[in-house]
Amino acid sequence: METCCDVLFTANAEKDLLNIKKFKEFALNKIMDLKQNPLKGHTLKGSLNGVRALKFSIKRVAYRAAYIFIEEDRVCLVFMIGPHEGFYEKAQRRAKTLKAL
Repeated sequence: METCCDVLFTANAEKDLLNIKKFKEFALNKIMDLKQNPLKGHTLKGSLNGVRALKFSIKRVAYRAAYIFIEEDRVCLVFMIGPHEGFYEKAQRRAKTLKAL
C-alpha cells in the first residue's frame, strides 16, 4: 500500500498517546489511517480554522485527534489526542502554541 503522506506527532500528542495506556496501539492505528487519507478528519471552524479532527471510539467513548494537514509537505501534524469531552477547548489552547512556532 502506497503512503500518500507522513504522520508526525508533537511532544504533547505523544504524551496524550501514553495517557491512553493499553489503548495506545488501537488509537495509533486509527490515526495512521491518515497516511492514506489525510483528509479523513472533518474540518473545524472558528479559532480552530485550518485544523481537522479525526473521530474514533475506544470502549464506547468518543475520542478525537486534532491535526493540521500541510499539503505542500505532505505531512499530517497531530497535536492533540483525547476524549471528545472538553476536547475542542483544550485543542484551541494547543493550537495557539503551534501558531507561535
